[in-house]
Amino acid sequence: MTRSFTYAAILIALSASATLAISNHTQQAVVSVEERFAADGAFRDGLYLGALAAASGQPASAPVGRWSTEQDRSMFVAGYRRGFDQSKTLGSR
Repeated sequence: MTRSFTYAAILIALSASATLAISNHTQQAVVSVEERFAADGAFRDGLYLGALAAASGQPASAPVGRWSTEQDRSMFVAGYRRGFDQSKTLGSR
């Protein structure tokens, strides 16, 4: 009887720890879009330069030649547009 109880307790403990490990891994894998943007160097660069361009009255044309890959260029343009628009929005208040 005690062996059965011991085996059952071990089985329950292993099942619980496996369930917790799987659920913890799933929660860490979900990353918001804003967190990915914040971690992307091309996006942050575009955000900064877009805000500078808007503050100095330059047109909203992003210098995409700063980045070599298409992924980096698109992230740069997205950041540039956001920075430009946010700076214009804040400046008009």
